Amino acid sequence: MTSAIIKRSVVVNGHKTSVSLENEFWEALRDMAEAQKVKLSVLVQQIERGRNNANLSSAIRVFVFEHYRRVFDGVAPRPMADKTLAA
Repeated sequence: MTSAIIKRSVVVNGHKTSVSLENEFWEALRDMAEAQKVKLSVLVQQIERGRNNANLSSAIRVFVFEHYRRVFDGVAPRPMADKTLAA
């Protein structure tokens, strides 16, 4: 199974940056943003703030993976750390 890597531009902290992810990760990220009732860029900004020296694409993949691992384990998904970003 081969998944295409898609490069998209997002605005993080007022700066436009490009992120390359497999389509499945983009879809999962959109689903997560929709469930939290925030824009995709807000969710990416949250991930950006919480990453530890990994590039943003890798940080997003880990964030999505951890989300679904918690769902699989029956643990409630982690809410957004900073709800003020949604405003």
